[in-house]
Amino acid sequence: MTDALHSIKTVCRRTGLTAHVIRIWERRYAAVKPGRTDTNRRRYSDEEVERLEFLRDLTRGGHSISTVAQLPLEKLRELAAQNQTAAQSASARSGSGASVLLEECIAAVNGLNSAALEASLKRGSTELGTQGLLQRVIAPLAQTIGDLWRDGSITAAHEHFASAVIRVFLGHAVRSFSGGEDSPVLVVGTPVGQLHELGALLVAASASNLGWTVTYLGASLPAAELAGAARQTRARALALSLVYPEDDARLDGELTRLREFLPPEVPLLVGGRAAPAYRETLNKIGALLIHDLSHLTSMLDELRNPARNSIGA
Repeated sequence: MTDALHSIKTVCRRTGLTAHVIRIWERRYAAVKPGRTDTNRRRYSDEEVERLEFLRDLTRGGHSISTVAQLPLEKLRELAAQNQTAAQSASARSGSGASVLLEECIAAVNGLNSAALEASLKRGSTELGTQGLLQRVIAPLAQTIGDLWRDGSITAAHEHFASAVIRVFLGHAVRSFSGGEDSPVLVVGTPVGQLHELGALLVAASASNLGWTVTYLGASLPAAELAGAARQTRARALALSLVYPEDDARLDGELTRLREFLPPEVPLLVGGRAAPAYRETLNKIGALLIHDLSHLTSMLDELRNPARNSIGA
């Protein structure tokens, strides 16, 4: 085993797991056995980080942590490979419907045909369910539209058209699945300079479908206003979408100020295609980098536990 060099904060960023989950897996299931510094701070080896990554994937794939926590690393690799093969097979069987819907949506955008786009989205909601539609149609559609706009295959008018139609559709989804009075609150928006809001709308719709009460703020808001909304609503978490541009010199400062304004117990979740470009700042302020909607779903499930520990020791 290599030297134990990684703090729990670093491990949280690398694995997407919360400190609370990591500690529970350690204490209750002996999944990892971190070393300790002279000041009793946990330190994890590369092998332990790898174990946690496999355990994360396996539990998300349906395995109980109690059955896999103490398996040898080689066995975890084997199970993960089996899960991946099974998932690919299932995707091949069920993905054709989503692929057809995605093609229909792209054709509707190219033709500026709002009725056709709305019809395909509604059919997808019926055939795939809300989470299936969000993850397998609308998320890749937003990605494709962005790519087509960037390489000049479609115009800004097409991109704005698609955003308008999807915004209305997702707005209905957010309202339809709004949580109850006791539901945790998620504030969603984009920071100053981030004008593309489809990613934020996807987050809002997904969280609403999971039973969260979503306060959706829209695009391009200053750090103080984002933090103020989180304080006023007593939000459990704040989620940001970063899509474009990837080199905004102002954004590092905005993100830093946002973390300073936010209550320390409120996690900051950041995703979107541009998010990795700001990874250094996100790491510095302790933000949780969200890789995709599936990762967001897992993170929101963990954050619903009000007794979670803060990310730290």
